[in-house]
Amino acid sequence: MDVSADLSAIRMVIEDFFGAFTSGTGLLARLDRLADLMLPQAVVVRGGGDTPVVSSVDEFIAPRRALLTNGQLLDFAEWPETSRIDVFGDLAHCFCVYAKKGRQDGVPFEARGVKSVQLVRMPTGWRISALAWHDEEAARPVPDLSELSHV
Repeated sequence: MDVSADLSAIRMVIEDFFGAFTSGTGLLARLDRLADLMLPQAVVVRGGGDTPVVSSVDEFIAPRRALLTNGQLLDFAEWPETSRIDVFGDLAHCFCVYAKKGRQDGVPFEARGVKSVQLVRMPTGWRISALAWHDEEAARPVPDLSELSHV
């Protein structure tokens, strides 16, 4: 297997995932492609708060599509700042620090967080099998990736 080609393909999936949420021209096409980047059975988890929120792919996409198309969330973009990708055979993991900004209900905002993305190689290419994220909080600032615990 060509690790360089795998890393390039995985980076493209990650970039397409983040790019799906960018406001503006092509938004609907990018949102439609989002489901193709993920296995239909993929699990999506938002950490933070008292209890993590677990969603299916459709449960994850639907409210974001509404938010980005109903005028409530404008000038939105989300992107990885730094990432670490590990690959073994047909499995991959991307751990990244990301940033986002936009205007929600007319109020500008900027935020950061950490995403953990698990991918599997399918006959059609790399697909997201699981995704979890935790947005930065005052009591839990986003660390440099090198500061994260390793087992």
